[in-house]
Amino acid sequence: MKSFDYQQLNDVIHSRIRLAVVSVLVSVEEAEFTFLRERVQATDGNLSIHLRKLEEAGYIEVKKAFVGRKPQSTYRLTEAGRKAFEEYVSILEKLVGR
Repeated sequence: MKSFDYQQLNDVIHSRIRLAVVSVLVSVEEAEFTFLRERVQATDGNLSIHLRKLEEAGYIEVKKAFVGRKPQSTYRLTEAGRKAFEEYVSILEKLVGR
């Protein structure tokens, strides 16, 4: 059996909330903050921190706008984010022997 180096796992994606966010974004074109909050079941503040970390890593892009008088943030996965997620899943598949 081939050994597995857990240090190959991407630390940015490996957080539960960030992994959930990327998993949602990989399946949609883009998503509003409220949609992500509901899907991930995180508080506004906690989700914001994790979204910022993904943005700083270049894995997501944010578009901020006003709808009426309300601010609206929309997020999308970047090509780098998609690649990082695919690599993360590939490493997990190796771990489980697939």
